[in-house]
Amino acid sequence: EVQLVESGGGLVQAGGSLKLSCAASGFRVGDYAVGWFRRLPGKEREAVACFRRSDGSEYYADSEEGRFTISSDNAKNAVYLQVNGLNPEDTADYFCAADPGLCSHYVTLFEFWGQGIQVIVSS
Repeated sequence: EVQLVESGGGLVQAGGSLKLSCAASGFRVGDYAVGWFRRLPGKEREAVACFRRSDGSEYYADSEEGRFTISSDNAKNAVYLQVNGLNPEDTADYFCAADPGLCSHYVTLFEFWGQGIQVIVSS
């Protein structure tokens, strides 16, 4: 059974940094496209970043490239999202997702999802 469990969220001050973790089980992160999405208050879920180790492909939302870095650790079977320069507009629920297919910014193309974790950025 595939499971994804996010951690590392919480309250952070504007300008700060955060590293979200996603512990995966039931599959190897090196074999799947793994991504991070977020849902801003009152908005639809949107893609933040995606990484597929098997072919080295990466995707970052245009507006976020430079502040967000996705990575994975095969030994820990985990995926991470480093976020720098946080601002209140980054307040959202963040979700880890995985799919055996290619990286995509489309929510519907990811088969497996974590429960999400809240990040609140105070000004």
